[in-house]
Amino acid sequence: MRAIRLALAQINVVVGDVAGNARRVLEEATRAYDLGADLVAFPEQTLAGYPAEDLLLVPSFLEANERALGDIAARAPDLILVVGFPRRVGEAVSNSAAVIAAGRVESCDKQHLPNYGVFDERRYFVPGELWKVFDVGRFAFGLTICEDIWVESQPLVWQAEAGADFLLNISASPYHMLKVRERQELLADRARAAGTWLAYCNLVGGQDELVFDGASLVVSPTGECLAAGKQFEEDLLLVDLPVATRKRQKPEPWTKVVVVALPPATRASGRPADGSDRRRLRRRRPALPPRPGVREAGAEFLPLAAEVWAALVLGIRDYVRKNRFEKVVLGLSGGIDSAVTAALAADALGPGNVTGVSMPSRYSSTGTRTDAERVAESLGINFLILPIEPVYQAYLGSLREAFRGREMDTTEENIQARIRGNLLMALSNKFGWMVLSTGNKSEVSVGYCTLYGDMTGGFDALKDVPKTLVYELAAYANERAGREVILGSIIDRPPTAELRPDQTDQDTLPPYDVLDAILKEYLENDASAQDLIARGFSPEVVRRTIRMVDTNEYKRRQGPPGVKITPRAFGKDRRMPITNRFQP
Repeated sequence: MRAIRLALAQINVVVGDVAGNARRVLEEATRAYDLGADLVAFPEQTLAGYPAEDLLLVPSFLEANERALGDIAARAPDLILVVGFPRRVGEAVSNSAAVIAAGRVESCDKQHLPNYGVFDERRYFVPGELWKVFDVGRFAFGLTICEDIWVESQPLVWQAEAGADFLLNISASPYHMLKVRERQELLADRARAAGTWLAYCNLVGGQDELVFDGASLVVSPTGECLAAGKQFEEDLLLVDLPVATRKRQKPEPWTKVVVVALPPATRASGRPADGSDRRRLRRRRPALPPRPGVREAGAEFLPLAAEVWAALVLGIRDYVRKNRFEKVVLGLSGGIDSAVTAALAADALGPGNVTGVSMPSRYSSTGTRTDAERVAESLGINFLILPIEPVYQAYLGSLREAFRGREMDTTEENIQARIRGNLLMALSNKFGWMVLSTGNKSEVSVGYCTLYGDMTGGFDALKDVPKTLVYELAAYANERAGREVILGSIIDRPPTAELRPDQTDQDTLPPYDVLDAILKEYLENDASAQDLIARGFSPEVVRRTIRMVDTNEYKRRQGPPGVKITPRAFGKDRRMPITNRFQP
């Protein structure tokens, strides 16, 4: 029995920052080396960032990746590295992994290119043709990339039969609720099928509307989880794999498996990533460092509300920071959506980097005005009050003649929302703050929001969060803080836009528990009107809800991006035509 020390480096990279991503690889490779690792793996497309989209069509971008890979190979410490990158294949590009050993680079190409949901890989990549096992002397491992293990298990069996001591999959698997549990079940099935260890290294971080949750895993041949990386955080997961000596045999030709021999790492010395001539002598492998909060014998994942909260916080932080903003501003109405958004932003960026703005009108109640200020105080964020009544009066005066003879309607309501959007954008322009909008998925789905009004912003944290889940997040925020940061009066108050006297959301919309149930089936499961009616929903409510969803595609297309947390979010996940007369 031998022990192989494996390191899985789930790191947070930036799309397009090839040089910076390469520096992170060298830093983590050196750290893994110092901790005695034989091999360190990095996620899918580490050098380019994922998804790099049409950057992959730019020749100079591909050249930058090639230069960075060469630099890593020249400067890496003396262990085996596996790094995801885009590889030019003639005029095409493959989604590849580089295996680096003693300065030599071999590649392995992804074969199954996903083209559903948020994925668009067939636009950019060509599929690989061979499954590979890399023999580095002391051990051999089979390598696959992300979707390859989701599609089929047989190639993993072939790799094991060809002598792989363990199997490695590098991935950039986007988050949605409870997906980590799906992955664990899949990996357990694949490991049992192959009868060998399976290590899975996943990306972490936010990229536009996507969040990658890390949670790298190492699974035993019997399907048990040996170790798990942290969720929503960078992590270097080190595991000693007890590997029995395996007979290495030549693969059958029909398996399309090829064994690639590489020079072994000597483990006696190595080059540090700073490029100096200092050599490191390693006479004894150091003990594995302790991992507070992680049980090595099994994965314990976050409860749902905590998981969603962590995803939203990471999505906000990375979108703001990676787009070179430092501070954010949002309208703080005294309602639950803006309160939860403010709490998320304070958690993501620090309270001092968040400004809440109360913009009361003639219809704003004393309760909501007071609650807005109390929420800002409880969160420790900055707070401004900008009354909109004088501006609203000026609008009404300017439009008086044009509107003569017309009753007040949603036009005047939307004017108020657009005034607020303009004020937030003025603060953004003056101080360089990013505007966070606060619309939830239920409202955005049915168009219960104002274009150029409350939809104004650079990012909408709750865009994929149904209203019923917003309430769960509010309760979690209070539980997490051990005090009432989202006030009980906000949670208990009937939702209202306060754009006319005594207005509530349910004047226009079905109860949110009913609406969210319909939306989930229609948007995520492609249920038709007849399907929903057959399940007991009111025919009138179903048809009205579907009509509102379909006729408001033009609004959503102009709205800000937001964090994907459900299996199907608006944006990359659901691409419907604006001009559309199909009736489901």
